[in-house]
Amino acid sequence: MLEALAFFVIGLILLGLGGDSIVKGASGLAQRIGASPFVAGLLLVAFGTSLPELAVNARAVWTGSQALALGNAVGSNVVNFGLTLGAAALAAPLVVRWRALAPLLLCFIAGSIATIAFGLDGVLSRAEGAVLVVAFVAVLAFALVRTRREAPEVQDAIAAFVRTSGDLWLNLLRLAIAAALLYFGARLVVQHAPPLGLALGMEPMLTGLLVVAVGTALPEIAAAVAAARRGHGEMVVGHVIGSSLFNLLLIVGGMATFTGELPLPASFVRFELPAALAFGIALYPMLKGDLRVSKKEGGILLVAFVAWLLFELWLSR
Repeated sequence: MLEALAFFVIGLILLGLGGDSIVKGASGLAQRIGASPFVAGLLLVAFGTSLPELAVNARAVWTGSQALALGNAVGSNVVNFGLTLGAAALAAPLVVRWRALAPLLLCFIAGSIATIAFGLDGVLSRAEGAVLVVAFVAVLAFALVRTRREAPEVQDAIAAFVRTSGDLWLNLLRLAIAAALLYFGARLVVQHAPPLGLALGMEPMLTGLLVVAVGTALPEIAAAVAAARRGHGEMVVGHVIGSSLFNLLLIVGGMATFTGELPLPASFVRFELPAALAFGIALYPMLKGDLRVSKKEGGILLVAFVAWLLFELWLSR
């Protein structure tokens, strides 16, 4: 178990470094080719932090560990809302000026309900997966159009996210390093997470749901807390909602589209997906009310996350 734990942690470190490197490299290349800093910033704010999860899930599906990938995709969403957002709000209240986030959260809620409905028969078909992927493309287009109507200071904050060196060779090197780090990091995590989970008495899906999802989120949690303390509340919430949409619509939908038929365990449809949905519903009035997530609300999210974690561990016994 100690050997598996050591390699698993090394894999997480490589994924964290790879995710950071690919965001910087993509940002620099976007500047180099003259892409709009606002558009590049929006894409990276919303979806850049999901790249380590994407690498892990792609590796898991490629090696036949679909249950691990499925658990990680939805577990990451619960971790996003409960642990990442809760910890950030507890560190400093999150003032959210980015008004497009509330409609995007509604898209996540609708996508969760649709996925639950699709999964009532125990499988997610290729056609149903394709519907989720197309929905992701539509949500992305909506986000780009809707966010262009935000206040100038919000657009400037999003554009500032991509500011880095525009040197061509430096950013190509960053992307090459990122590709290697993500590949080997995902390989170590997927290879050593199952024996680690087995030693803890967990099945593959629960291992992905708890061990991998929490592990891959640790760098994001640290970054969210730091951003909250700097007063970048909309960046934190944008990360959480965008990443959750990415995981649900593109990763889960893409898995079903790629494999042709994705089996969904009964507990996944009855407990895990509804848990992520419940967190999304709980967050909505926070964004539509005073446009802030207070320390008290952050504490509530954290307590709810711990309750969900204990429930999943109890359920596994």
